[in-house]
Amino acid sequence: MGFKEELNRRKTFGIISHPDAGKTTLTEKLLLFGGAIQIAGAVKSNKIKKSATSDFMEIERQRGISVATSVMAFEYRGLKINILDTPGHQDFAEDTYRTLTAVDSVIVVIDVAKGVETQTEKLVEVCRMRNTPIIVFINKLDREGLDGFDLLDEVEQKLGLKVRPLSWPVGMGQRFQGVYSMYEKKLVLFRPHSKQDSDEKIEITDLNSPELEKHVGERAAQELREEVTVIEEVYPAFSREAYLNGELSPVFFGSAVNNFGVRELLDCFVDIAPTPLPRITEERPVHPDEDKFSGFVFKIHANMDPNHRDRIAFLRVCSGTFQRNTNYLHVRQGKQMKFSNPTSFMADKKTVVDEAYPGDVVGLYDSGNFKIGDSVTEGEVLHFKGIPSFSPEQFRYVNNKNPMKAKQFNKGLEQLMDEGVAQLFTREINQRKIVGTVGALQFDVIQYRMEHEYGAACDYEPVNFYKACWVSCDDKKLWKNSKNAANATSRTISMEISSSWLKAPGRYKWRRKTTRRCSFI
Repeated sequence: MGFKEELNRRKTFGIISHPDAGKTTLTEKLLLFGGAIQIAGAVKSNKIKKSATSDFMEIERQRGISVATSVMAFEYRGLKINILDTPGHQDFAEDTYRTLTAVDSVIVVIDVAKGVETQTEKLVEVCRMRNTPIIVFINKLDREGLDGFDLLDEVEQKLGLKVRPLSWPVGMGQRFQGVYSMYEKKLVLFRPHSKQDSDEKIEITDLNSPELEKHVGERAAQELREEVTVIEEVYPAFSREAYLNGELSPVFFGSAVNNFGVRELLDCFVDIAPTPLPRITEERPVHPDEDKFSGFVFKIHANMDPNHRDRIAFLRVCSGTFQRNTNYLHVRQGKQMKFSNPTSFMADKKTVVDEAYPGDVVGLYDSGNFKIGDSVTEGEVLHFKGIPSFSPEQFRYVNNKNPMKAKQFNKGLEQLMDEGVAQLFTREINQRKIVGTVGALQFDVIQYRMEHEYGAACDYEPVNFYKACWVSCDDKKLWKNSKNAANATSRTISMEISSSWLKAPGRYKWRRKTTRRCSFI
């Protein structure tokens, strides 16, 4: 198969939502229908149920939430589908925002009972800023929830999306009987407690057909006819071009935990979702059909395999063909690197790949060379734009509880900080270490992983800072005076960051063995 054919086979998307909307459950069922797994796992597993594939970290299994993005790939209808399941909790939003730079489209999951929630609004706003194509999936239809039209109004008002339903529920909660797919012109019946191993589809091209009453009853059939008539008159006709431009969002209804409505969503997705899209760099736009390879690192995961203490850099291929055992330019360091065992992902399971194409996410084993945002190319100097970085807003002293584990403690902190969701600072006056994060739950994750992955128990002490910011000045005299003034006040304390980014013209440049002053307020 040629390069063009491989490029057109790729569909890379992320799944986003507020916590507990059913994002990971939907991911699990997409993998099931795609044939990537044989049994769908549960978010909160027990001895009987298999745990969710994407929640592979122990702390995720215990708490029933996603704390890091998982990457999964599978084949479906001759296409290569790449799913990125993101954390929903706002304390892990930094990871989610970065992941959104590596996808070409998103599926937004909304709880039918709770409607549009706060974190969903924030994430969709980022997608709208980038004109990312969005599909909306209304989940948990087997529970009592909001009226379908009320949900659509809420999506339009709170998320700022222009919507077009492509499926519509027949009843809701206890009266839920199935959905009518306007995309396929078929009625899909819901069978409670059957887990919908095989969907019962009835082709009904004309809703006025008496066949409809036989399956859902007279009252439900009449309601469905009236509601579909309203949809056809009020909402715009579906246009794939408008969807690809981020101007129109198709809406589907279903119940992920019951496997219901998921296949219809997946079938429509593979038909309309975009193939790999261009990426913007500081130098020029990069198009996926270019001959030469380029890509960027959007995530780093430390200690993915505790037996080997490996660290994986997640690289999104943007153009050309990535090939194993080929020299590529690490743009920030300005040196050639060769990768002997690049991998593809199924959550924590990795398979060595010989080549990858635009849209694919490749895992590169990393010994400390990569930072989030790094570019890898076939020789051209490119700096990809849009990868966010957030200033920490919560700070705590971190202490090693066992002095005999100092090596493991330092190694664990170093590797976890390289993931980019927390920053480590060292205070000048006493060399005490301070961890800064965006969200408070990150402290619990770091503490758990330090103990269970690195064998180094740690605890925290409060510290009275609320913001960290870079301070720099070209005037040495003014800089010295500002330092003296800062040291004289109790509100600002100058510290040296243990590993730092130095601002160079037009980009960030990394310098080893250098520090830059960071002020805390």
